[in-house]
Amino acid sequence: MKQIIQSFKTGETILENIPAPQVSKGGVLIQTTRSLVSLGTERMLVEFGKSNLISKARQQPDKVKQVLDKIKTEGLMPTLEAVFNKLGEPLPLGYCNIGKVVAVGEGISEFKVGDRVASNGAHAEYVNIPKNLVAHVPENVSDEEAAFTVVGSIGLQGIRLLNPTLGETVVVIGLGLIGLLTAELLVANGCRVIGVDLDDKKIELAKAKGIIGVNPRAGDDVVKSVLGLTNNIGADGVIITASAKNNDIISQAAQMSRKRGRIVLVGVIGLDLSRAEFYEKELSFQVSCSYGPGRYDEDYERKGIDYPLPFVRWTEKRNFEAVLHAIATGKLEVKSLITERVLLENYKDIYDNIGGQGSIASILEYPLESDSSSTVTLKTNSFEKGSGGVGIIGAGNFTKMTMLPALKTLDAKLISIVSAGGVSGTALAKKYDIAKSTTDYHEMLKDEHVDLILITTRHNQHAQMVVDGLNNGKHVFVEKPLALNEHELEQILKAYNGSKTLTVGFNRRFSPHIQKIKQLVGGSPMNVIATMNAGHIPPSVWVHDMKVGGGRIIGEACHFIDLITYLTGSRVKAVCMNAMGPNPQENTDNASILLEYENGSTGVINYFSNGSKSYSKERVEVYSQERTIVMDNFRITTGFGFKSFSKLKTGLDKGHKAQFKLLLERTISGGDALIPFDEIINTTKASFAAIESLKTKQWISL
Repeated sequence: MKQIIQSFKTGETILENIPAPQVSKGGVLIQTTRSLVSLGTERMLVEFGKSNLISKARQQPDKVKQVLDKIKTEGLMPTLEAVFNKLGEPLPLGYCNIGKVVAVGEGISEFKVGDRVASNGAHAEYVNIPKNLVAHVPENVSDEEAAFTVVGSIGLQGIRLLNPTLGETVVVIGLGLIGLLTAELLVANGCRVIGVDLDDKKIELAKAKGIIGVNPRAGDDVVKSVLGLTNNIGADGVIITASAKNNDIISQAAQMSRKRGRIVLVGVIGLDLSRAEFYEKELSFQVSCSYGPGRYDEDYERKGIDYPLPFVRWTEKRNFEAVLHAIATGKLEVKSLITERVLLENYKDIYDNIGGQGSIASILEYPLESDSSSTVTLKTNSFEKGSGGVGIIGAGNFTKMTMLPALKTLDAKLISIVSAGGVSGTALAKKYDIAKSTTDYHEMLKDEHVDLILITTRHNQHAQMVVDGLNNGKHVFVEKPLALNEHELEQILKAYNGSKTLTVGFNRRFSPHIQKIKQLVGGSPMNVIATMNAGHIPPSVWVHDMKVGGGRIIGEACHFIDLITYLTGSRVKAVCMNAMGPNPQENTDNASILLEYENGSTGVINYFSNGSKSYSKERVEVYSQERTIVMDNFRITTGFGFKSFSKLKTGLDKGHKAQFKLLLERTISGGDALIPFDEIINTTKASFAAIESLKTKQWISL
């Protein structure tokens, strides 16, 4: 299928050929008929992409600080590589999509094949959208009218926050697409609306909709005009839908407001507020978040968990429905806002002049027939069966930043890559010379040229993909964790018969620093303290969800359980974990784990998220036979009490490349598993036991 994407690195806009997405559980697959180009938002993205590195840095000072912190802990070259990889990511454009449902996912009852729907899907011939971001289109609303649903909801949410009443005077500053829709919805709400813009054409269009127009470029003083129109009382409310870098607009909004007036920001402007202007009038100011309640909420958007209507009357989906109803009943007229209609293949007619004057809303028209194939072949490489062909499932940060760069240096035979949406996978396939990009991992498993699959998806998908890989006769590598619970682990144990290897991405044991420590301390009983200065991750991020990410102990600290197991040469016998905070059973961000090993060794894992980013991220200390060895962030290892060793220095090396090198060799030539299967199972069970210990407040025996 075809999809419009943009490069953050160059700003170039491309109509890319990518595999069509698969319908997901709780989602609907939509064949697009129309989409609307949001000229304001998309122009900002294109202009940002075209700016140079210095300009990008100036626009994102918070990102610059993160880069500097990363340089301190991980070094210059790894940081620069991460930055350039990030800039090279393709960005799908668009969020106003209309089309026909062609497939419904598991758990969907409110939509059926053939339904005409509006969604926040991208500019693509097919989109897979969760049900709470999809709304039915009324019969009397055309596809191009329905294309205004999502952008109209942005304006509607600003109105809901302002909470205007019948007869109030509201000023809309900025009469672009969102501003005009906002103003017309306010008129339908019974408000007296004053619209402010620098473009005479937009002012005239607003006047035709019953809006009073004010144009500073024509000599109008905005503040005096509003005060004059309100008998010097001032506006009851101001909604800012403009885009500007200076602070003039927020100052004008304050000056034109009545005492205790309300100001809502929908656009993007400078926000250095004058305390005096807000203090003297006791003004209220609020920033509106996109389409409404539910936006950026993982439970609402991805899992389909709706907010109860009696308690949250207007969610983003219900805002979609309200806008469609306003169009259907004639309260909102949008056809006059359409500046141009362009076939998808002629998309450059819009994007090459996206910063031009005069355009308000551009409609992209899609072909009636389009390619719905889940696989795109980018090149016809020749591979022999059993030659170590590699298939990758997952195109996220680990694949992009760590795994593929390592595999490239090892000349791995990369046959296929799977990504949910197809965009990121196709971009990586082009960059790393991968033959196929697909959105269906089952197709990869059927490929006889793929001997080894590498799984790097979200954690809740690992176990099933491992089982499917083993059942299809593939060697399997899966990034940690192997499984999230005992049931998943049991399914893997049933599928594993030893004919194909199973490796979990416990890469740290392959680092030259850990290899050196293992060589120096031997297999004698020891005490190991491993500290991970993991850094804070917001509670809303999926890794904290026990059903999706498994939490940070199962999902991340398992690395150190395996590491200590490797160093001690023994298996975990019992586990005890304690965590900090008022609700320690719900907090695995700041925890200490005690490990008792069968050979008498002990391990302590300190997994903390409340430390400084400027401090080393990982540290391991080993105490044995009156000797001590300390590894600092996989860059420096220092020995104390050793006759022939004092220090090892390298660049940051967590063992990824060595791990993949051995894995590729074993896939082709055979040999022992990289990590004994019983150790993998023991480590996984130990991570489960840590959570159980936290809940029961006692030692858990394995």
